[in-house]
Amino acid sequence: MASKAKKDMSFMEHLEELRWVLVRSTLAVIIMAIVVYFFEDFVFDTLIFGPTDPNFITYRLFCEASHYVGFAESICITELNFVIQNTVMEGQVNVFIWICITAGFILAFPYILLQFWNFIAPALYEKERKNVKVFIFVSSLLFFIGVLFGYFVIVPMTLNFLATFSISDVVKNEFNLESYISMIKTSVIVSGLFFELPVIIYFLTKLGIVTAGFLRKYRKYAIVIVLIIAAIVTPPDVVSQVTVAIPMLLVFEASVIIAALVEKRKKA
Repeated sequence: MASKAKKDMSFMEHLEELRWVLVRSTLAVIIMAIVVYFFEDFVFDTLIFGPTDPNFITYRLFCEASHYVGFAESICITELNFVIQNTVMEGQVNVFIWICITAGFILAFPYILLQFWNFIAPALYEKERKNVKVFIFVSSLLFFIGVLFGYFVIVPMTLNFLATFSISDVVKNEFNLESYISMIKTSVIVSGLFFELPVIIYFLTKLGIVTAGFLRKYRKYAIVIVLIIAAIVTPPDVVSQVTVAIPMLLVFEASVIIAALVEKRKKA
């Protein structure tokens, strides 16, 4: 009865419902941001500035892997020659607030998904509404994997490249704090959302907007785009570029398979 009542809601009532979805989601982010506040030392010293340490786990793993592929010490990182400085009076305050909000959004992501699922659920079939747990679990898992990929792969590779790139010995790398934080936030959030591609493709295929044939047709363009992104965010060595490119290509291929399965079920 409740779902039927929602289906009969007017446009303005739907907007009101959406407003409360956004309010509840925002409150969840704020609550998680407050939780993050109590772990500020760990968040900043260990997580945020962890990739600035040459002993960061990613650098060590890449160094060990380089020995297995015959690169010897060529991609081992022993020093990151740069400093991070704050040049704005309120800069550290702004960074502190935005990191808490960003971390709050990441932690609250499953709850936000649940809120939006409840909003669109009345438009779905009864069988589809029963898959809410699967949807929340899979979507959250993909998002968190993407966040981890962005933090442990894209961020260190990008930082290493930018820290070692130099047009002249005269120029010294002194990165602005807000610029550094922006790089981390963008890498982590964009990577997390990119890993949601299979879920997005699933719904677009269900709506008939995207087909498996369309994705296969433009696969070569997707590969080129991924390789370009990998080349931009990584140092100019094959190992780093392949490490970034392969997971992104696998996500795209998973989306193609999901689109094909959805079409097959629709035909059946």
